[in-house]
Amino acid sequence: MTVRNLHYLFAPKSVAIIGASKRPYSVGATVLRNIVAAGFHGKIYPVNPKYDNLADLKTYPNISRLPEAPELAVICTPPATIPELVEELGRRGTKAAIVLTAGLGAIRDAKGKTLKQAMLDAAKPYLLRILGPNCVGLLVPGIGLNASFAHTDAIPGKIAFVSQSGALVTGILDWAKTRNIGFSRFISLGDSADVDFGDVLDFLASDADTSAILLYVEDIKAARKFMSAARAAARSKPVLVLKAGRSPEGAKAAASHTGALAGADDVYDAAIRRAGMLRVYSTEDLFDAVETLARAKPMKGDRLAIVTNGGGPGVMATDALMLEQGKKAALSDDTLAKLNEILPSTWSHGNPIDIIGDAPPERYVKTMEVLMNDHDADALLFIHAPTAIVPSLDIARAVAPLAQQSGRNILSCWLGGNSVAPARALFAEAGIPTYDTPEDAVRGFMQIVRYQRNQDLLMQVPATAHDDFVPDRVKARSIVAKVIGEGRDLLTEAEAKDVLAAYGVPIVATRVAQDPEEAARLAGELGFPVALKVLSKEITHKSDVGGVALDLESADAVRAAGAAMKKRIAELRPTAVLQGFTVQAMLRRPDAHELIVGVTTDPVFGPVIMFGQGGTAVEVMADRAIALPPLNMTLARDLISRTRVSKLLAGYRNRPPADMDTISRTLIQISHLITDIAQIAELDINPLLADSHGAIALDARIRVMEAGESAIERMAIRPYPNELEERIMWHGEPLLLRPIMPEDGPAHMTFFQALAPQDVHYRFFGSMRELSPAQLARLTQIDYDREMAFIASRQSEEGRHETLGVVRVVTDPDNVQAEFAVIVRSDVKGLGLGTLLMKKMIAYCKARGTVEMIGEALAENHDIIELVKCLGFEVHASPEADTAFLKLPLNFATS
Repeated sequence: MTVRNLHYLFAPKSVAIIGASKRPYSVGATVLRNIVAAGFHGKIYPVNPKYDNLADLKTYPNISRLPEAPELAVICTPPATIPELVEELGRRGTKAAIVLTAGLGAIRDAKGKTLKQAMLDAAKPYLLRILGPNCVGLLVPGIGLNASFAHTDAIPGKIAFVSQSGALVTGILDWAKTRNIGFSRFISLGDSADVDFGDVLDFLASDADTSAILLYVEDIKAARKFMSAARAAARSKPVLVLKAGRSPEGAKAAASHTGALAGADDVYDAAIRRAGMLRVYSTEDLFDAVETLARAKPMKGDRLAIVTNGGGPGVMATDALMLEQGKKAALSDDTLAKLNEILPSTWSHGNPIDIIGDAPPERYVKTMEVLMNDHDADALLFIHAPTAIVPSLDIARAVAPLAQQSGRNILSCWLGGNSVAPARALFAEAGIPTYDTPEDAVRGFMQIVRYQRNQDLLMQVPATAHDDFVPDRVKARSIVAKVIGEGRDLLTEAEAKDVLAAYGVPIVATRVAQDPEEAARLAGELGFPVALKVLSKEITHKSDVGGVALDLESADAVRAAGAAMKKRIAELRPTAVLQGFTVQAMLRRPDAHELIVGVTTDPVFGPVIMFGQGGTAVEVMADRAIALPPLNMTLARDLISRTRVSKLLAGYRNRPPADMDTISRTLIQISHLITDIAQIAELDINPLLADSHGAIALDARIRVMEAGESAIERMAIRPYPNELEERIMWHGEPLLLRPIMPEDGPAHMTFFQALAPQDVHYRFFGSMRELSPAQLARLTQIDYDREMAFIASRQSEEGRHETLGVVRVVTDPDNVQAEFAVIVRSDVKGLGLGTLLMKKMIAYCKARGTVEMIGEALAENHDIIELVKCLGFEVHASPEADTAFLKLPLNFATS
């Protein structure tokens, strides 16, 4: 995870073309021609011993003869030459190279090393960054750089496009140029041997020349690096993803329903959603979405009101909205009454609002004004079909100012061609999203909705789980270790339920019997009726072999069912070893819903959690949603909401709503389980019965494996670091120093409100009366891979956890500098709490290899300056003398 030296790649002042040529149709000739033709603002150095001059430029025989070290080199030579050239460039002082050559991964050198690895080994000592190999190259139109063998150049703009596909790069360039779409950076990653999506996202996130980032993704190699960079970038600008490979052919046979249901594309969907990005499904949608989001306003809801001068277009828009799973605004009685006053009696009297084909501009304006004051309409879609009665341009002139002034999103669709072109152009110039068809307009609206939802997940402060349950990690780990030690990969049902119970998941009481006779005796102890199930390490789906019997009312019924199961298994699965039976008391929950909660391990993103409708028809119903752990209450509720069964859980007719808090807590507990135990590969709870009284697991299966990495390292998003919690005594009372978590939002707001205005001024370099929801989320929802915040927390007399102080650092992607800030609640200042927090943070940064901690303080903030001096910081006054720069060396930088 590094942006080091990427500015030499994306903003070089000099470029060398290694392998430049004049041979027609060669890569070297094409790259040289493109760089010269684009009008590169810097120096150009062709390198080829065969020529003295190319393209009227002095040409050099080799790298050593260049007048200076080029900041960027473009290599167009055969595979075998690449490692040596990279070594020579590194020695010379070059910091970035684009390797266009293909085939480096398939060819090995004399030592048996692939040429790709030899190239990386040659670059590493010099921190020389490599784009490629096997890429089309790079275009930066703003500086006239076309370091590619593309057939055309790019127009300057504010969009960055990053692609793994070389063919798509050239196609998109051509397509975009005909539509006058410009780019800040146009990047072909190729094989991503060094520079990958994570690196590029980190660079583009802080690139002032880029306002939106578009990604064409075929696969991700470093999931955690990608997720960390994507979440950071998505907080600052729109990031849109076109992901290829949506077919389910990659699904493999699995021991669990979850493994069979959770396809690779579903997991990519979950990752894109979790990172706050927006996924689109076509090239055209990719660029349409950029324009839509650039003009979109913040939106709190997802209900659309449709205004049209024709019934047909309104129906088409409604159909498109329903197919996209959108919501149509239900007009309030007050709105209907106001519309009745201003519209002809023949208007549609509902949404879509058909204001009739002869509508003059005034009718449009009055209708829009009414709808803009309806709190049940979150956005408006304006559709106009041209008529001979009123010129379209007159309507556009009347409506555009109103749409511009509105605080809501107003999208427009001007149906037709030449007759509406001036009106469409006027709306576009006014910054109003404009589309050719109702379907396109609805698609644009839904892009705003989905993007806003994903951003909300990134920013929303979750509710507290209100659960102080501490899992019995020792018990769960010992069960898993025992199973692995016995050479098994599947836990028995009883073992699986014991693991779940250790993490607080409610389970039905289960007893294990060796034979039907013992099963009958245990059933009598539990009380009839009971359920009887076969117990076999070889049988995963018991119902498939008739291994489940329900509602057994007597000991005789239990004996008979057990005997019948033994006979069936002997016939259907003669090689299966029957260990016995499990006996459970039957639950009487007539209003309960059968759900499934599962876990599977994705080869790219690691463990993922699935939720959906359960029961024996789970794979037929295929009603499920996927999420990446770790989960909190907000993320758990979002996961539930993305299933069809969530509508049933909300209650209907005389069936009360299910206990959503308990279902959500179950998902969170499963998240904790897979965070703690790396050996869990797959898990199913099916069914999880849920009703208004709670939730309980009836059946469970867990598959385990030997873990090659820790539970934390295999996850795409680093979970809360429990190991960094520290309990101390402070002035006679217990204090907990720990990392901040999203659930600390309410306590953090209370902490901020308790700060004196001067302390706020010192911390934020200005006055601030309150934290906005987005600011609060940014302070409490941190990426533990690249930032850290420790809070000092104690329990108040009322039993609430209160925050007394916080220290935080944000580390650059190279882990060189960590910028810190610290603040203590005003009423506990001067008691040493700031020193405690700073010492903890210094120790943390040292342990993770950070080179130095830096900070900035107002010169008048004498308390913090004296505090850091005592901790060994260097303090340097800035030239303006109103701030001081603070620095503490921690570790030696590695070259």
